[in-house]
Amino acid sequence: MYKIKQKPEDFFVIEKTNMNLEKAGKYTYFIMKKKDYTTEKAIQVIADYFKIQRKRFGYAGNKDKRAITEQYCSVLGNIKNKKLKDIEIEEVGKGNTPISLGDLKENYFEITVRNLNDNEKPKKIDYVPNYFDDQRFGKNKNNHLIGKAIIKKDFEKAVKIINPDFEGTDYVGFLRKIPKKILMIYVHSYQSCIFNLIVEQYLQCKYKNKVKNNAENFDKHINKNIKIPLIGFSTEIEEIEIKEITENIMLQEKITYRDFIIRQIPELSSEGNERDLFVYIENLKSGELEEDELNQGKKKVKVSFSLSKGAYATNVIKHLFC
Repeated sequence: MYKIKQKPEDFFVIEKTNMNLEKAGKYTYFIMKKKDYTTEKAIQVIADYFKIQRKRFGYAGNKDKRAITEQYCSVLGNIKNKKLKDIEIEEVGKGNTPISLGDLKENYFEITVRNLNDNEKPKKIDYVPNYFDDQRFGKNKNNHLIGKAIIKKDFEKAVKIINPDFEGTDYVGFLRKIPKKILMIYVHSYQSCIFNLIVEQYLQCKYKNKVKNNAENFDKHINKNIKIPLIGFSTEIEEIEIKEITENIMLQEKITYRDFIIRQIPELSSEGNERDLFVYIENLKSGELEEDELNQGKKKVKVSFSLSKGAYATNVIKHLFC
């Protein structure tokens, strides 16, 4: 079985942005280079170092922890170039709007895949199902369970999953003390879980032979531009098959679209969105197999490619080496 992220240097990510960089503005844009940090933790370290409130910072996407990553961030005010332990800050421009989730074009990846057998090379494929991968659901793989509890207004259950030792009855108050970005991760994680179920069932519906969601087996006439819902209170689905699959899953989950209106914590309410069924792999390149110094008797190979925002490189690797 292949291995990735055996060390941070094996997983390299560079973010490409759509932001217009100016010479003046109330926000400072900077590139944050980090190693072995989550994006949120690295931002908090920077905020603490410069004694700037965390809420003044913004970024476009969460980057992997076990990796070396470069991403665009913003801060209301000024910040200086600085090298901290495993974090580097480089100012790149100014502007009058903060960087927020989604403000990026694509991500470029260089990934070393290890523990390979002789002649085990990546497949040549152009697109794969656009699944959310494991990191979306948290280290303990329970972010979606917290999200579902919040959606169902079972705030006690949500709090008990987050902190089993919590004592008290003000569960909403406990949740309100958690940064909004973190709370939204829980809600988005549950939406992602439902999305993955819809994709899996839709592909099985389209391919009666139950292909293993491998792009090499897909009918060349499939509509690769189809969208799958990330359900919310305003979700409307036109395609009958997708609507039936979605609402059957929701019935099993005992949820409705209106559940995504959270009056107790309105800022967590989610209108819903949609996401491409497939993601295209741009500029896929593969190096030569080499001796793997971390796994005796095995090989390693470096692959590089670009993906649109929100797509998971780890999901692509699964399909390249499945």
